[in-house]
Amino acid sequence: MNAQTSSIPSAKPTVAFAMGDPAGISPELAAKLVASDEFRSGADLVIFGDLRILEQGAKVAGVEVDIDVVASEQAIPDRSTRPVFVDLKNLDPSQVVSATATLEGGVFATENFRRALLLAQSGRADAVFFTPFNKKAMRLAYEGYDDEIRFVRDVLKTSVAASEFNVLGKTWNARVTSHIPLSQVASAISEKSILRSLTLADQCMRGAGFNPPRIAVAGLNPHAGDGGNFGTEEIDIIEPAVRQGQAQGFTVEGPFPSDTVFLRAKNGDFDAVLTMYHDQGQIAMKLMGFDRGVTLIGGFEFPICTPAHGTAYEIAGRGIANLGASREALSLAIRMGAEVRARRSEAEQPRLSAVNS
Repeated sequence: MNAQTSSIPSAKPTVAFAMGDPAGISPELAAKLVASDEFRSGADLVIFGDLRILEQGAKVAGVEVDIDVVASEQAIPDRSTRPVFVDLKNLDPSQVVSATATLEGGVFATENFRRALLLAQSGRADAVFFTPFNKKAMRLAYEGYDDEIRFVRDVLKTSVAASEFNVLGKTWNARVTSHIPLSQVASAISEKSILRSLTLADQCMRGAGFNPPRIAVAGLNPHAGDGGNFGTEEIDIIEPAVRQGQAQGFTVEGPFPSDTVFLRAKNGDFDAVLTMYHDQGQIAMKLMGFDRGVTLIGGFEFPICTPAHGTAYEIAGRGIANLGASREALSLAIRMGAEVRARRSEAEQPRLSAVNS
């Protein structure tokens, strides 16, 4: 674990990697990812957590982690031949209760996430990745914790528009409303909210290489309202928003019945489906590929990615956690982080030219 460093800045994107809930499969997943040679050629990884927890995860996973260990962000080298682990020493393994959400586990995960977000905000990382959190533990540790977006906004001190996207291979799901009761969905949908979600989806997907993304908009009601027989939101709100989106240059169509639109996306007709509420898209995406699904938090200055599944308490400590979704999530963070790094480099050029002139 001795450092092999250089003062030459890396051309690869840097991904700030936060270890998630310690009572589930997060330590095992983290160890498997860190031990893999798959990502070393494409990115510099900076992992936040407790080395003792990572080593426990490695023991469960049956892998060895070859890393450089530092004590703080200030000691992170500009370049390393191995992943860099920032050992916060923030959780004694004796405090971990397997398959149980605890305050200690929540404090561990929130602190790792906060450090990763701040590293990216400072410009020293181009993307953020985290292994699964447990929302109960996060609420115990952070008063008012609703979801990751709320936490990110609080840490970065921003109110920028942001949303979760589900990604399965080349198929994306965006949503107009998210973590609200189903009884409030219809009243939360407006032309403005649909256009805002459409704009954000187009922006994030372009950052992932879609140019332009082809987006289908789902209806709210059964059979997309069936011409007004089952509700008029499609006629009064959704269709006018789609027309406005087309007028603004988006490659968008709809509204389509939500029970068939994902089949069309799966068959390649569309790159993304914009749904009206959380489970309308989540159920379809998870059925198509639960073990490969990725959650992307988009709208901030850098992408934030995580596997779409949870902490899987039922298999904690057994060494059988499927790496598929975590591998896909980290790969997406690297691809989108490369775009962020390129934009930052382009923005730096005029300033450097002015300084040197």
